[in-house]
Amino acid sequence: MASTVISVLNPSTAMKDSEVEALLPAMQTQLHRDFLPAWNIQAKLEFVPKGHHPAAGTWWLSVLDNSDQAGALGYHDITNEGLPLGKVFAGTDLANGFSVSVTFSHELLEMLADPEINQCVFLQRTARQGLIVGYEVCDAVEADHLGYEIDGVRVSDFMTPRWFMPGFPGPYDHAGHCTKPMQVLKGGYISVFDVTRGTGWQQVTARETLSLLDPPEETEKIVAAQAIARPHPGSRRERRRTPRDQWEKSAVTF
Repeated sequence: MASTVISVLNPSTAMKDSEVEALLPAMQTQLHRDFLPAWNIQAKLEFVPKGHHPAAGTWWLSVLDNSDQAGALGYHDITNEGLPLGKVFAGTDLANGFSVSVTFSHELLEMLADPEINQCVFLQRTARQGLIVGYEVCDAVEADHLGYEIDGVRVSDFMTPRWFMPGFPGPYDHAGHCTKPMQVLKGGYISVFDVTRGTGWQQVTARETLSLLDPPEETEKIVAAQAIARPHPGSRRERRRTPRDQWEKSAVTF
């Protein structure tokens, strides 16, 4: 099986190159030991020091201070070759008390599982009601405290394919937090498109642990939803489900 090569860049001022590079062994272990058996996806991480160019044909994972810096430096939706690009807003994380390593792991795994951000499953909740659920493999278990340690580095928990398969037995996530499919843990979220209401993509955030399999009227009581066509700049994780013709290539001077 061929490995995707991901160039890890650090244009941020919030972290030193040595701090970012020190995360890579744990992330590589997570990819090979944990993520590959669950998702049959593998990747090789290569750190690119400041002033150097990423190799042609590689995907990028860029550590940035915030979304303003991303735009100012030309880091947009995809690489300059039109390939997947993940962004970790280290400055925003640190300012809000979040773990940069968990965010790094989160963005890495989600980029690999759904590089075009277009994969979904359809959940028919009743004869006349249904949800399209985004194939985002960390969001429902995204909280820092749900992560786990690899050689002293905290990484994100992630869902297995069975999380998206009602009726199948678990495990539904790697760390074993979810007890049923389509379960969103307290503090987690998931992107859904309500087919019945035609409201477009919404970010469903759990006030208390819930399952998308719960009756719609019960879910309504404990869910906060907001439109996420393009997230508020500076959000912890920039999630996008915009039409591909609106994506911008990166144009960066290294």
